[in-house]
Amino acid sequence: MARLPLQTNARAGTIALVNGYSTSSSVALGQVYRARPKVLKPPSIYIDRITEGSDSFTREESQRTVTVALRVVWGAYDAGDSVDQRDKFVDGFYAHVMDEGGDAFGANAVIYWRTVADTPDWTPEWLPDAGPYFMTEITLEGFAST
Repeated sequence: MARLPLQTNARAGTIALVNGYSTSSSVALGQVYRARPKVLKPPSIYIDRITEGSDSFTREESQRTVTVALRVVWGAYDAGDSVDQRDKFVDGFYAHVMDEGGDAFGANAVIYWRTVADTPDWTPEWLPDAGPYFMTEITLEGFAST
């Protein structure tokens, strides 16, 4: 039985959605990364983490649920252009994911927009001398059955 490479598809599909939206909109995204970047130059967007849960019904049948945490680093919170760019991106990217996301995580997977949350004074733990930045975390969720 062939198994779906759900985590591989989720990472690649998330980046494809970001790049597709960036190309089709006027929202400027500087850096787009599949993982945490070595250097942040806002605006930056990257996948911070992927988590997964699985419910097995039989040895051959299961449902996998994968979540992708996407972080968007805008710049200084008190800058009006940062929050304006954030609002425009979140509204547009939500529509793009829901309208175009379909099989972004694979032909046998479904993708949903799960959550969005802002952190106005975020400092990346792996770059302690950077920041603080205004950061938005977007969580996408996908389901696949085998």
